[in-house]
Amino acid sequence: MSQSPIRRLLPNDPALSEVLALLRASFSFMAGRIDPPSSMDHFTLQDLSLKAQGSWVLVVGNPVMACVVASPLAHSLYIGKIAVDPRLRGQGVARDLVGFCEKIAGNLGLDRLELQVRIELVENQLVFTRLGFVKTVEGSHPGYTQITEITMQKILATTKLT
Repeated sequence: MSQSPIRRLLPNDPALSEVLALLRASFSFMAGRIDPPSSMDHFTLQDLSLKAQGSWVLVVGNPVMACVVASPLAHSLYIGKIAVDPRLRGQGVARDLVGFCEKIAGNLGLDRLELQVRIELVENQLVFTRLGFVKTVEGSHPGYTQITEITMQKILATTKLT
């Protein structure tokens, strides 16, 4: 269980640079493991600021120790990026962030969360399975004939922010 409250960052929040640093550090292990390379290789502070305009950039801690970027789609709330500092892993912080996203989805009238995970990252697939996600679709990035990613969804009971 996270000890700090979850808070939403606005597009001009100085903590966005901490979020970007945490995301880059958390995604760095993928270099050389996934093909095509991660979108984090060219994700910028400006990109993150734009996400904060139309999506939710949620963080735990000051300084930022965990984060999630969640964007509304027509049928789901899409979790595009999630990261937890290694010192907080195993303490339920990712579960808390996903739970908060469930409440956002409920407030938007959406009945599911959705994310994509690379086919090579079996350990990440297992984490999301433990968080209640199930594999729904296999897909390929443009220009690839082999499966490069899977889509996972979590169907929600109606939950809203109080």
